[in-house]
Amino acid sequence: MSDSRSDPERMSPRIAALAAAAPVLAAALLGNFATTPNIAPWYDALVKPALTPPSWLFAPAWTALYALMACALYRILRLTPAMPGRRAALFLFFAQLALNASWSFAFFSARSPLLGLAVISPMEAILVATVVLFYRLDRFAGCSLAPTAFWVAFATYLNAGIFVLNS
Repeated sequence: MSDSRSDPERMSPRIAALAAAAPVLAAALLGNFATTPNIAPWYDALVKPALTPPSWLFAPAWTALYALMACALYRILRLTPAMPGRRAALFLFFAQLALNASWSFAFFSARSPLLGLAVISPMEAILVATVVLFYRLDRFAGCSLAPTAFWVAFATYLNAGIFVLNS
């Protein structure tokens, strides 16, 4: 990687930080907007699969995951725009982020575990592909995004379990 002072094409650290934090924060806020009013009584009343964590764990887990997502995105945004694979990695990142926010509306706002599964399944696939592309461009970025892929795989299990147990 070249130094940003010698590469005018690279995004400045401040702009990259804002460009990384803003969309991730927006997705987090949208997800929270769709989720919070539907926890009690709807989600609380659902039959849940084994290994379902307590409800209080989701907010800190997602806060940490969103912070890691923003960090990973920041690292990729700071790469030279002409770097092979950067554009595809960013496209996939934003696709999974849009699905991330959409899942809360599908599952919680629509109160539909089936619709949630229809969103979370492609989200997981796109997320895994994003981790691979990020890792190829910047190992730290790929490793920072990997916990989200593991958590979403676990969330897919929970979503599927809720669908089966409540159908």
